[in-house]
Amino acid sequence: MAISVAQDEPATRFAKDQLKSIVERIERLEAEKKAISDDINDVYLEAKGNGYDVKALKTIVRMRKQDPNERAEAETILETYLQALGML
Repeated sequence: MAISVAQDEPATRFAKDQLKSIVERIERLEAEKKAISDDINDVYLEAKGNGYDVKALKTIVRMRKQDPNERAEAETILETYLQALGML
C-alpha cells in the first residue's frame, strides 16, 4: 500500500523533511571530513619528502592530543614494561 507524499500528514511530512535534512548534513560533513583527511595526508607526504619520519610525526601528533598527566602515566607504564623485558 503506497502513500503519496501529497497525502502525508503535516507531522509526517515534517519528520521526513527533518530526516532528509539530517542525512544531507551528515553527507556534507563526511565530504568535508574526506577533504580534510586528504589535506592531512598531503602534509604527511610533504613531511616525508623533506626527510621526516611520518610514523614519528603521527606519534607526536597523537601524544600532543593527550592530557599531559595521562601521557606521563602511559610513558611510565611503557618504561616499566620495557625494563621488565630487558629492552632498556
